[in-house]
Amino acid sequence: MIDLHTHTNISDGTDTPVQLINKALASGIKVLALTDHDSIAGWDEAELHLRPGMDLVLGAEISCQTEDGISVHMLGLLFDPSHQELQDVLAQTRENRHSRMSKIIGRMNSAGIEISMEEVLLQLSEGATLGRPHLADAMIAKGLANSREEIFEKWLHNNSPYYVAHYSPTPEVAIALIKAAGGVSVIAHPMASLRGRTVSVESFSSYVEAGLDGIEVFHRDHTADQKNLLKGIAADLNVLRTGSSDYHGTGKLNELGENTTERDQWEALESKANSRRIVRKN
Repeated sequence: MIDLHTHTNISDGTDTPVQLINKALASGIKVLALTDHDSIAGWDEAELHLRPGMDLVLGAEISCQTEDGISVHMLGLLFDPSHQELQDVLAQTRENRHSRMSKIIGRMNSAGIEISMEEVLLQLSEGATLGRPHLADAMIAKGLANSREEIFEKWLHNNSPYYVAHYSPTPEVAIALIKAAGGVSVIAHPMASLRGRTVSVESFSSYVEAGLDGIEVFHRDHTADQKNLLKGIAADLNVLRTGSSDYHGTGKLNELGENTTERDQWEALESKANSRRIVRKN
């Protein structure tokens, strides 16, 4: 099985990188991508604890925003971590998440929902990328709700009055940076409408012109009709199609390997990187 989209507690997952590696091995996954939000801080630990029998694909899920304010997530895989311009953009995105969180908390406080930045930061692992799931965990710890799903459905979805956008590059800029760093780019869950507004079909041509390599077709947040539509778009634009779990550990229903990438699609995707960066232990 090939799973090209997972998270650890370096961003908004609950497993450490080594826990993710062990669970993936136990699940029979042969190729695993680590794609924490806007961060590569978990790469070293994952690589250190990798064992024979599984290939590790190092990457990140980059937060993007279109010029008309639609949130887009771009998976960057197999890029050179020393590419300074890409790392600067990731750092700027992470830094902006703190001011964004302060604004969200301020809006919730004004509405009578008592939660503090200090309580949220207690849920954050050292070096992790701050996100709304950490606010959800703080609210659970305070007894305001029982699960992340409940909190996102009620308070933290993209159409909520508490939602605040944050700095992010456009998808085209992110794709260009990933390519400049020698990696490959895949747009993540592009039609997951429950997360908020989604990009138009016409937008994909602009992404391909910027260098997009693939579309995450098989994802639990896509309906059967959306998967068929995305398969057609991938074929028409001559880009590759992937499938992934978007695993986050405890707090989300997503299970490792629940959606996977076909071997031929992965091999074609990997060949587009400018260097062979798969991590493997014999």
